[in-house]
Amino acid sequence: QGVWILLKAILVLHIILFNGLFAVWWERKISAHMQSRLGPMRVGGWHGWLQTVADGLKLLLKEDAAPAARDAFLHVLGPALVFIPVLICFAPVPFGSELAAAELDIGTLYVLAFSGITVLGIVLAGWSSANKYSLLGALRSAAQLVSYELPRAFSLVPVIALTGSLSLTKIVAAQQGHWFGIVPRWFIFYPVVGQIAFLIFLIASIAETNRTPFDIPEAESELVAGFHTEYSGMKWSMFFLTEYAYALLASALVATFFFGGGLAPWAALTFIPSWIWFIAKTLFFLFCFLWFRWTFPRFRVDRLMDFNWKFLVPWSFANILFLIPYLYFR
Repeated sequence: QGVWILLKAILVLHIILFNGLFAVWWERKISAHMQSRLGPMRVGGWHGWLQTVADGLKLLLKEDAAPAARDAFLHVLGPALVFIPVLICFAPVPFGSELAAAELDIGTLYVLAFSGITVLGIVLAGWSSANKYSLLGALRSAAQLVSYELPRAFSLVPVIALTGSLSLTKIVAAQQGHWFGIVPRWFIFYPVVGQIAFLIFLIASIAETNRTPFDIPEAESELVAGFHTEYSGMKWSMFFLTEYAYALLASALVATFFFGGGLAPWAALTFIPSWIWFIAKTLFFLFCFLWFRWTFPRFRVDRLMDFNWKFLVPWSFANILFLIPYLYFR
């Protein structure tokens, strides 16, 4: 049993690390095709599939340049405090039947709690860099992440209430079966409540990962690169790897909470392993994260906060009220 748990933990770690290589290459190719160009084509042969590996080696060998006026200890601690929580967050995610690295009864709360720690690392990175652009990016990030955590958490109240558990595995199990023998009992198909919860969670997750159109903390046109302006080499790559890891985590959570996790949509397709269904759903939403970047313009700072407090938060509360008939008549 202990060996199996260790193997699952190692598997999850390698999924996160491989995701960074794959997602960067995938984003380059997706953006290239959206802009009618080729993207990486040379390194590795077929569509430049080794380009990201070459870039990783370059970062590994690159000089670690940093401002002389920085706080040396906090400058190193920042990237670690950003990267470690996302590794921990993947522990309860069910990648398929019996494929969660750790089965936790409070899995949902666990993920939301540890993902919130990342903002501390971002603030430390910006403050310790002795750069006004880095500090502004860190302050923007703190305001954005703390704010968008509220509708993201409240959007899951219907899912938790209908399941009766915080366990991610039990949330997936609660979505088994079909309505009228055709429509899967996935939470996305619960009229009104499911769709509103899904949209709020997806939008808030994009904001939590600092992806466009919510990339205010890293706004290149205003802050150069925001909180990681003064980072280079592997310390910079840790921020980059973390962003893609959180995009993968958010995609996996969307698949878990609203699309049945590793469940097949119909009984005729159950011969396909659950982990393949889960990865396919997760990759679809990861594609959406990359697609949104090249579709929507960046929010202005004040409008970004208004959108959260005046739109997402009220609708997340309203959706909890819409849930009452479901709980009363079930």
